[in-house]
Amino acid sequence: MTRGNQRDNDRAKALKKAGNTKNKNTQSGTEFARSKEDAAAIMREKQRKADEKKAAEAAAGKSKK
Repeated sequence: MTRGNQRDNDRAKALKKAGNTKNKNTQSGTEFARSKEDAAAIMREKQRKADEKKAAEAAAGKSKK
């Protein structure tokens, strides 16, 4: 267990470390909306590819039976 000065030093170190993290969004509203839409487009494309793969596997599975 830390005592005395060491405890204070650890608290100061933790506060400094927490203060260095970036907490705010620095993008403007339009930049944020655009980046959000870009991410959504990427996810839609990934989902479309996954659905196509699943359909192809299902079609291949039916033909084998």
